[in-house]
Amino acid sequence: MTGGGEHDKCQKQSGHSHAASFGFDTRAIHHAFSPVDFKRAVQPPVFLTSTYGFESVEANDAAAALGGRLYAREYNPTTEILEQRLANLEGAEAGLVVSTGMAAFGTLILSLLSQGDELVVHKTLYSNTVAMVEQGLPRFGIKVVPVDLSDPSNLDTAITEKTKLVYFETPVNPLSSILDISAISERAHARGVKVAVDSTFASPALQRPIEHGADIVLHSLTKYINGHGDTLGGALLGDAETLHRLHETGLRYITGATLAPHSAFLIMRGLKTLSLRMDRHSASALAIARMLEAHPAVSWVSYPFLESHPGQAIARKQMTQGSGMLAFGLHAGFAGARNMLDHLQLMTRAVSLGDTDTLIYHPASITRARQSIRKDAHMISGVGDDLIRLSVGLEDVDDLIGDLQQALATL
Repeated sequence: MTGGGEHDKCQKQSGHSHAASFGFDTRAIHHAFSPVDFKRAVQPPVFLTSTYGFESVEANDAAAALGGRLYAREYNPTTEILEQRLANLEGAEAGLVVSTGMAAFGTLILSLLSQGDELVVHKTLYSNTVAMVEQGLPRFGIKVVPVDLSDPSNLDTAITEKTKLVYFETPVNPLSSILDISAISERAHARGVKVAVDSTFASPALQRPIEHGADIVLHSLTKYINGHGDTLGGALLGDAETLHRLHETGLRYITGATLAPHSAFLIMRGLKTLSLRMDRHSASALAIARMLEAHPAVSWVSYPFLESHPGQAIARKQMTQGSGMLAFGLHAGFAGARNMLDHLQLMTRAVSLGDTDTLIYHPASITRARQSIRKDAHMISGVGDDLIRLSVGLEDVDDLIGDLQQALATL
């Protein structure tokens, strides 16, 4: 994790000038790396080492004084480049990358909250985050307060003197509903409470929550930022002081959830084409959403840039495009969803999202299957038996539409 003066030093050492006037794509490709500093290698090297050697005791001391530059759990040159690049793209002072998106959430919460503190969350969250807030955090004496943040005024009664953080996703998984980052942040800040936003569904190519008042941004790097379905990762981005705390407590001794340097390399490779991919994901998803909305077998569609979406105005205010995620339901309900998915010929039936491949799944089916081994498994708030989540990939959109149409025709 790099921030503050150390971040500035790394900026000056780079062979490229990274002025604010440089565009998003230029910074996604070049920021925080110069071939001159790495024996002229155009791609960042992958530093596969568990520890570091020093030419003298004094040099060893100097590395220790920088914090965590003695051992690979806390520092790696490859992951440092990724941290600086992501922070720059999000408009943050500093960044921290970890092994998964859930590791990012655990690092955030367990570093900033203690026994007796309260966490306000939106009523609908990613299913494993729900498990953490319902089962994990109460064990440590942290009270979780679920709130419908689609009405930001609900914060007025939810926040108490014990509240330390407000946390939500937007767009929300899996409903693709939209929350107003600016309105929520304004109310939370008026009570002296920080705001953290999971922006995984949008990526920094489409949405930068810090620009709208958020304090911390979380990403599952596994998804759009990597974009190729071949590695896991998570990131936290925000002010240098908070990120230093997350590094020195969360990563160093609470979670120890280090991102592998080869994973950092793969994620940086994906980052270089992020905005190009998000353009295609978004254009195809909008075309598919419009087709589904007009189909007689479909009862509802939720996509942020559809004219019928209740959060469309807010989405267009804080996002440049609608991303590749949409949700829809069928008149035939649970059984119809299972039938339709079984008749797909091109789309892949799989969890996860943000890949080049189109991925589709039926949460209710997964939940019922899990209940045989996890008695506490349940559908998250707002998700019905009919909901189908679709992560639109980079295939030809006409092929994707054709696959959906032939599967829907079987109902």
